[in-house]
Amino acid sequence: MIIPEGKKVYFSSDNHLGAPTKEASKPREAIFVKWLDEIKEDAAAIFLLGDLFDFWFEYKHAVPKGFVRVLGKLAELKDSGIPIYFFIGNHDLWMENYFEEELNIPTYRKAQEFEFNGKNFLIGHGDGLGPGDYGYKRMKKVFTNPFAKWLYRWLHPDIGIPLAQYFSVKNKLISGDEDAEFLGEDNEWLIQYCRRKLETKHYDYFLFGHRHLPMEIKLKEDSKYINTGDWITHYTYAEFDGNDLQLKKLKDK
Repeated sequence: MIIPEGKKVYFSSDNHLGAPTKEASKPREAIFVKWLDEIKEDAAAIFLLGDLFDFWFEYKHAVPKGFVRVLGKLAELKDSGIPIYFFIGNHDLWMENYFEEELNIPTYRKAQEFEFNGKNFLIGHGDGLGPGDYGYKRMKKVFTNPFAKWLYRWLHPDIGIPLAQYFSVKNKLISGDEDAEFLGEDNEWLIQYCRRKLETKHYDYFLFGHRHLPMEIKLKEDSKYINTGDWITHYTYAEFDGNDLQLKKLKDK
């Protein structure tokens, strides 16, 4: 993709809309929708790096109630011709084809390579990458198993959706009650993952979410890892102007 002069590519992640309650998350949803409305003037593309929702499960004829404003804004931007890409996170991993069919927004379950103005990007949510975190990796295999999803669909939505939402917000980090802490470069799994990828192929930029912690880490002189943070505590995002990728924070946050 060639980014025209004056245009930018935007990246954000980890809104966790619906947590800790839908009522409490509505102000955050409004802030995000306002930001989307502001960037539409110069957006060449928008990348949503997962966990837009704190919980999402698609039944055959039903999806979780709510989030009308953010879904409507995404539909408006996509219909106006702005490419939007969605990466499924660990909280919305039960997303199927709703975004693709209703919003015409492609969705990805694994990290993907993109090229902008000759710069190589590796982009994804970031969950389960790198060494360690074996408990989560085992759990993800169970949750993404087609038979497990088929079984869960036998729960009526009035039971299945609130039950999953309850267990989702029990995690204090996800509900915004605690900040993530930087573990040091040697203990951050995503940093280790990026360095291992560089052993076999060059990337100018690695972009991930999941950690709820805005980070800019120089991996090599010509390679950088950026974590987009979240829209719970930090209200941060990344911006590529065609030449450089930078981490940004909402001015009023």
